[in-house]
Amino acid sequence: MKIPFVSFIPIEKELDKDLREAFERVYTRSWYIEGVEDEAFEKAFAGYCGVDYCVGVGNGLDALMLALKALGIGEGDEVIVPSNTYIATALAVTYVGATPVFVDPDVNTFNINPTKIEEVITTNTKAIMPVHLYGQPCDMDPIAEIANNHNLYIIEDCAQAHGAKYKGQLIGTFGNAAGFSFYPGKNLGALGDAGATITNDKDIAEKIRALGNYGSDYKYHHIYKGNNSRLDEMQASFLLAKLPHLNRMNEERRRIAKKYLEGIKNSNVILPFVPEYAEPVWHIFGIRCDRRDELEKYLNDAGVGTNKHYPIPMHLQECYKDLGYKEGDFPIAEEISKTELSLPMYYGMTDEEIDYVIDVINSWR
Repeated sequence: MKIPFVSFIPIEKELDKDLREAFERVYTRSWYIEGVEDEAFEKAFAGYCGVDYCVGVGNGLDALMLALKALGIGEGDEVIVPSNTYIATALAVTYVGATPVFVDPDVNTFNINPTKIEEVITTNTKAIMPVHLYGQPCDMDPIAEIANNHNLYIIEDCAQAHGAKYKGQLIGTFGNAAGFSFYPGKNLGALGDAGATITNDKDIAEKIRALGNYGSDYKYHHIYKGNNSRLDEMQASFLLAKLPHLNRMNEERRRIAKKYLEGIKNSNVILPFVPEYAEPVWHIFGIRCDRRDELEKYLNDAGVGTNKHYPIPMHLQECYKDLGYKEGDFPIAEEISKTELSLPMYYGMTDEEIDYVIDVINSWR
C-alpha cells in the first residue's frame, strides 16, 4: 500500500460544496480584507474556544508575536519557551526584540517540563510560552502557579492543538493570550496561511488588532509601529466552513490514535504517553525508537509516509548560535530529536490503511 504522511483529499472531498460556496461568497462580494467573513469567523472561533475575543492574523507566528507585542514585551526581556518545539515559537520572541530562554521537555509528553521552569527565571523574565505540542496539552496548573508567583504573563502556543483539553478545559484559555495557526495541515486548516490570537482581555485584543493593521486604530491614524498581518476574507470563509466539523474530525483522530496505541506491539518502539489530565487531538502521532532512521527507511520502503519532528532542536539551530547554547545543554530535547518518528495521522484514513501501518511496524525487527 501507499499511505502518505498526510492527505487533505478526504476532507476536501467531503467539504467540497461548502468550500466552493465559501469561495463564491467572497469572490462575488469583491471584498478581500477585514470583511464579514473575517468578522463571522472571529466570533465563531471565540465562541468555540469559550473566550471573549478572537483576532484573525496572517499566520501562527504572527499570532504569537503580536500577543507578545501587545503585552509590551520587547528589548531586554526574556520569554521562557520549550526547547522541543517548532522554531516559530522562538522566532516570535526574537521578532519583538526579546530573548527566548529554553527549558527541556518532559520525555514522556514532549511538552515543557514545569519542574524546570523556575530554574531559568531572572529579573528579566516577562512571560512563559508553553506549547501544546502535537495536540497534547501541557500541564497547565503548575505553569499557571509559577506564572502567578513570579508575576509573569502566559502566552499559549496552540498551533497544533485546536480543541485539545486540559482537565476538561479547552487549551488557549489558561493565560493572557493564545496563538493559533491555521496552516493547511493543522486540525483546523485554511487553504493557505492564516492564524488567530484569542484572549479574554479587551485591551489586548484591541491592541493586537491595531498592531496587525499597521498600528492603526482607524484609517490613516497610527498609534503603534505595527505590522501587516490580517486574516484575509478568503481564508476566513474556508475556516468558517470547516469549524463546525472540527470536533468530529478530532474524534476521528482520537480513533486512529487509539488503534495505533492498542495495535502497535513492537518492543523497539515507545508509544506516546497520555497523562490523566489530557484530552489530546493528535495533530501528530509521534513514536520514539533508538533506531529511528532504520525504522523510517523500513516504513518508507513499505509505502508508509513518515516525518521527523524535529530533527534539530532549537538550541542547536544555526540561527540561534548567538545564544551560546551547546550540545548537551538540553539532553531530553536532543534525545527526542534523535528518536522521534511521526506516523501517518489525518482525517479520512481507512481502517485498512491504519492496520497496514500497524502491521508494518510490528513486523520490523
